[in-house]
Amino acid sequence: MTNIAPSTDPTVVDGTELIVTRQQRDGARRRSRSALRQMLPTMTPWLATGLILIGAIALFGLIGPMFVGDPAAISNIGLTPPSAEHLMGTTQTGQDVFAQLAYATRGSLEIGLIVGVLATVLSAFFGILGAYIGGFADEAFSLLSNVFLVIPGLPLVIVISGFVPAEARGLWTIAVVLAITSWAGSARVLRAQTLSIRSRDYVAANRVAGERAWRVIVVEILPNLLPVLASQFVFAVIAAILGEAGLSFLGLGASNASTLGTMLFYAQNGFALPLGAWWWFIPPGLIIALFGMGLSLVNFSIDEIINPKLKNVRLHARSERRERRASRMKERA
Repeated sequence: MTNIAPSTDPTVVDGTELIVTRQQRDGARRRSRSALRQMLPTMTPWLATGLILIGAIALFGLIGPMFVGDPAAISNIGLTPPSAEHLMGTTQTGQDVFAQLAYATRGSLEIGLIVGVLATVLSAFFGILGAYIGGFADEAFSLLSNVFLVIPGLPLVIVISGFVPAEARGLWTIAVVLAITSWAGSARVLRAQTLSIRSRDYVAANRVAGERAWRVIVVEILPNLLPVLASQFVFAVIAAILGEAGLSFLGLGASNASTLGTMLFYAQNGFALPLGAWWWFIPPGLIIALFGMGLSLVNFSIDEIINPKLKNVRLHARSERRERRASRMKERA
């Protein structure tokens, strides 16, 4: 009988297999990075300006109240202009406008964030889920969206807020009222997008393979809708801050919270404009305008992901400007 002992020679591995494996892994990483890069907006001067405005105002609303005094403290120096003691002057009852602005900015940001999240969740639920399930569920969700879509938003918000008692009209109440009146249009857009994605081959293959509905929606459909959801979230935040400011200006805002709208309401009741107290009403209006402009600039950049034609137009205009600049330099030379 022959004794066969295990070989002690070193095993030689073909280097080409290692190279191919490494190349495949690097290629997968590059594809994942490129896919992630396509989901993010291109950094442009407009996007940078929008992010700076949003970041500065959000930072002021978050940490500003920590460094100011009591915004409700009353003193006997009413309607004094900005000075070293009061950076933005005082109100008619001697309250510090800068302290009020810090707390009001935080309140408006809270309402915008709450309404943005709630409206986006509602639109995603009624738009994506209904379109994927189809049948009676899609018809019912579509009918509900159409009903909310044809109802005028601002009058409905005014009626609902008017029927809520003033003592129960808090920050969350106003946020919920604004959210339930601002999701229908976004749901229609998501429904149309979901119907288009549902008919694609990879989604049909997962459904035929027996994958659960929630997994197909979360893994296959939702990632393709992230730019649309981000754009709708930004738009919902803008609409919420403007809607809350309008309600508060009419005296239907949150009774137990300070927002930029309530500042404008008290400035109107205090006759700030006839008395020339510009430091009382211009700062909250300017904060609303700048924050809305920042969100709009970010939304324009997100639109380039949803509609690549917009990005191509911008790149084409940039290339034309470069060609004209190069031609001018040649002419001068």
